[in-house]
Amino acid sequence: MVLPEISIDAVLAAEPLVRPFVSPAPLIRSYPLERELGLPSDRRVWLKDFGWMPSGSFKLLGALNWMAHHLDEIGDRPVVAHSSGNFASGIAFAGLCFGRRVIVVMPETAPRVKFEKTRAFGAEIQTYDISRDHETGERDRLTRAIAQTEGAIQASPYDDPHIIAGNGVGALEIVRALKHEGRDLSTFLCPVSGGGLMAGMALGIADGFPSSQIVSVEPSEADDFRQSLELGRRVRLDHPRSICDGLLSYDVGEHNWPILQRLVTRAVALPDLATRVAMRWLYDQHGLRVEPSGAIGVAALLDRRVDLGTSGDLVVVLSGRNVDDNVFRSWIEVDARPAPAWNRIPS
Repeated sequence: MVLPEISIDAVLAAEPLVRPFVSPAPLIRSYPLERELGLPSDRRVWLKDFGWMPSGSFKLLGALNWMAHHLDEIGDRPVVAHSSGNFASGIAFAGLCFGRRVIVVMPETAPRVKFEKTRAFGAEIQTYDISRDHETGERDRLTRAIAQTEGAIQASPYDDPHIIAGNGVGALEIVRALKHEGRDLSTFLCPVSGGGLMAGMALGIADGFPSSQIVSVEPSEADDFRQSLELGRRVRLDHPRSICDGLLSYDVGEHNWPILQRLVTRAVALPDLATRVAMRWLYDQHGLRVEPSGAIGVAALLDRRVDLGTSGDLVVVLSGRNVDDNVFRSWIEVDARPAPAWNRIPS
């Protein structure tokens, strides 16, 4: 099967469809990370914080673009999708914006905050046992059954051209903001799972800053993309494991793979302990309660897993902040890296 090519033009076309419903996520300068990494005063580190989105993650960007392109096909029928939680609230938000009924299939162990946000936007939820899904295939079977019985249109959380293009709008925001400041970008770090975020982001970043290093980050026990990039073909993991519940896809999507293979410079995999340290660090240094999937890019920097080069700025994506408070508190009970001393005032 020949898949349609997804280009920067699709990302540019998505922005006017998304923008009426959501403002750009902030790009925040991280003085503490600049100090921690020992960068010279002419280099900066930026956090692209999608936790400020109405759904608490980036997922609504792709969902809005997908919904806008399928309104005629949907008509009076519902939309159904499976999700670990963030796409659930994203597609629910899109359904609210466009007046469409949404049904989502979520693991019964998903964070409570993801259930609450999904329901708050008006979606209906059915659950499944994720611990046995690699054996039973319950998630996909339940989603297909709902599509058949309800006559619903199924939305993929990541493996769809419109999802990819919508997520890429976030990269346009980054490029525009950096160029407005007269900055250059040397390194871009982003979490990868099914690849819907990373593929869209890579398209936008590579177009705006062609010489930048694009780095994917994922858990070491859910590193299907790192293995895929190394072997030159899509690798499936039957039972990925991590506290990063948003990064547990079995493999990279078919539409995403060609983009990622072409544009991603390096894939980094990290143990959950490094992610927990990054969560604690972000809380201590920035007051941010970031979910594990959102903090893993910062973990790659704190753990010195990325070659920073000698010039240009760094951008790290915080993909979401949907984590229950009691679980977050338990995860950050780790020794955080010591705050670096002020030995200069960054310019």
